[in-house]
Amino acid sequence: MSDTAWTNELRNFAELKPRRSLAAEAADNLREFILLGKLPPGMPVRERDLAEAFGISRTPLKEALRILEGEGLIDYGPTRRPVVADPSLDEINDWLRVQGALEALAGELACEMATDAQIAQIERLNASIPEARNAEGQVAAFRRDMAFHDAIVEASGNRALFETHATYNARLWRVRFLSSQRVASQDGTRREHLEIVEALKARDATAARRALKQHLRTAEVNIAAAMAEAKTERETE
Repeated sequence: MSDTAWTNELRNFAELKPRRSLAAEAADNLREFILLGKLPPGMPVRERDLAEAFGISRTPLKEALRILEGEGLIDYGPTRRPVVADPSLDEINDWLRVQGALEALAGELACEMATDAQIAQIERLNASIPEARNAEGQVAAFRRDMAFHDAIVEASGNRALFETHATYNARLWRVRFLSSQRVASQDGTRREHLEIVEALKARDATAARRALKQHLRTAEVNIAAAMAEAKTERETE
């Protein structure tokens, strides 16, 4: 995509979003553009062009970039110029293993701490994922998927766990979204989600821990495959 094309697309995309603070809105739009691959890994982020696309000054844009840097989505090189982060598969797997341990602990704690209403909400979120995919598209379905995982961590009742999980989740959003688009992995994901829900409903802490840990192990395999497929696609364009 040419510089002019992506700048125009980003401007049009931003205009559809509800207004928030300028920095938060810019961060949201950039995050989603990175998620969708409109700003691919390693691409330089041109602050002047982005500020113009958003209709804002460079001050809130710089703040937005700092937000995304904290989430691991933007890197600054030796020249302090921002680029879209391009973590290696080894780095991603390190994050996934930490995330797997966090979610396994969350599932275990949720079996003890969650209210019946919270578990019912987790079940509803899971059931809504295919509905969102059919009605609203892949991004909406992915957001429901992430909300499902967030709800489990929230139900653990452990604020420190929730905050740490959110940090790693932000770093993994792009690759988890990429993985979620693989049709070959969607049936397996649905089965694993059902196992997680059934363990939570049974208040079986051991089963919940095991199911969530396995789910993140499966994500490692799917993400590696998705990244390889995306690389092949870029090389053949």
